[in-house]
Amino acid sequence: MARKSVSRSRKRDLNNPDEFISFWTKLFEFVTAHKVQVSCAVGAFLILLIIGAGFFYYQKKSENKAFSMLQEGIVKYQALLKADGPEKALKGTEKDFERIINNYSQRQGGILARLYYADMCYAAKDYDKAITLYNQLLAKFTDEPFLKNLVLNGLGYCYEAKKDYNTASGYFEMVATSQDYPVKDEALFNLGEMYAAAGNKEKSITAFKKILSDYPESIYTEIVREKLAKIS
Repeated sequence: MARKSVSRSRKRDLNNPDEFISFWTKLFEFVTAHKVQVSCAVGAFLILLIIGAGFFYYQKKSENKAFSMLQEGIVKYQALLKADGPEKALKGTEKDFERIINNYSQRQGGILARLYYADMCYAAKDYDKAITLYNQLLAKFTDEPFLKNLVLNGLGYCYEAKKDYNTASGYFEMVATSQDYPVKDEALFNLGEMYAAAGNKEKSITAFKKILSDYPESIYTEIVREKLAKIS
């Protein structure tokens, strides 16, 4: 029978005592040795310490687990994406990502899993599901402007793909007017495209001209000049 190998990370786990068990043991030994001196008040305080330490430990462990599962899911998705394309890659990994989202919805790893999963759905042309996931993220990123703008951008692209250009332009406009998005020229370009697709020529020209005036070194400059020459 083939002998199973033990990974280096597993060996480290076997060689090192569990942090929380070690803490609990030392604290229990202290309380036992000083049980006469420990008053009720101090005893209550120690109980709170034990609960707090346990919560912190398991919270940290939960976060690490979420990120570990996310990393595994991304690696699996990228391999399937390369071999079979976005639709099959989504089908082959959706349960992995849903498991992370359901089990770690309040952990950072779970939140980022939802964002990555939304991008996967968009790539697989499941726009309605992507929109649902992006909308779920908006409330979580109220204090993180950059991530919120990524979500707004994703919503804009989804509605563009659904040919709902008015709704798409609303999301791109929010990104373009944000103070915390580093690539506003891209947002302005998308906004100009959506206005043009919706038949709003004047607003489209205004968005494109703002790229030329505010971002003259933008990669979109030459494309914008060509577009303005055709629609002006």
